[in-house]
Amino acid sequence: MRKVLVTGGTGYIGSHTAIQLANAGFEVVILDNLSNSSKGVVARIEELSKRQVDFIEGDIRDHELLRNIFSQHTFDSVIHFAGLKAVGESEEQPLRYFDNNVSGSIVLFDEMIKAGVYKLIFSSSATVYGDPGYVCYSENTPLAPINVYGRTKLMVEDILRDLKKSQPKWQIALLRYFNPVGAHESGRIGENPFGVPNNLMPFISQVAIGRRSKLMVYGNDYATPDGTGLRDYIHVEDLAAGHVAALKTLGDVNPFITLNLGTGKPYSVLEMISAFERASGIKIPYEIVGRRAGDLSEYYANADLAKEILGWQAKLGIDRMCADTWCWQKSNPEGYGID
Repeated sequence: MRKVLVTGGTGYIGSHTAIQLANAGFEVVILDNLSNSSKGVVARIEELSKRQVDFIEGDIRDHELLRNIFSQHTFDSVIHFAGLKAVGESEEQPLRYFDNNVSGSIVLFDEMIKAGVYKLIFSSSATVYGDPGYVCYSENTPLAPINVYGRTKLMVEDILRDLKKSQPKWQIALLRYFNPVGAHESGRIGENPFGVPNNLMPFISQVAIGRRSKLMVYGNDYATPDGTGLRDYIHVEDLAAGHVAALKTLGDVNPFITLNLGTGKPYSVLEMISAFERASGIKIPYEIVGRRAGDLSEYYANADLAKEILGWQAKLGIDRMCADTWCWQKSNPEGYGID
């Protein structure tokens, strides 16, 4: 059985991917410092996958811990999710983001080399593209991130490109996400941000459940059909499936791949609100306020290359995204609580 180390594996995307990995026959070991996730997620991963998952609480910046992990396990590959991911927070705390996202990745890659593990899936982001002046982003879109978070992702991508040049034995997939939403259809795992949500869907669902009074819509004067920003939302289950497909595809024929994971169809903020109201039967109160600095009016993925190389494409649409989010939120009104 192939064994994979999943850093950040109790987080939103990591937990959904861990289930799909286990279902695909991989033996899963999770490393997470629980800075934005809950240990109780592990039991739910095991419940849903019906497989045992090894969990290690710790930080990717801890050389000694990683050395011990790699000495105790024989890994075929690593999926690297662990990282801070709030754009606004990254602007306020740049050193923290560079330390965690970039320095932490360097420590991880160094210990992988020492352990002889050269197969890696890296969780990157569409923020590496910045604002190119057009709205459909392919993998050839210029890389010019406009915030600290995006720059940390691009720096790690650059490190991995240089590693591949210096040591051709590396097999690497850079997966650039657009806007993950949704939850496992069971309602047992989902997005559970600590504090005030930074993303639209968990904010909407927390308003629906009564944890927040209303949603703030930042700007309705964009050059879009209804004036609100358009984004490419992708169901987290589709995103997780993309990671499993990438892990299976990486090899001698495809040793280094860079792929967008998105749907190619953007939805506006108001369209997402309407879809969630349909799914939940609850009216979502919202207030139009001024634009946020750095927000773009519209962007979405050209994901044709992922379909060509991985045989993967997003399958789940906006109604399923909202239905699964609501199933998760109404079943877990306080998130994972004390799990």
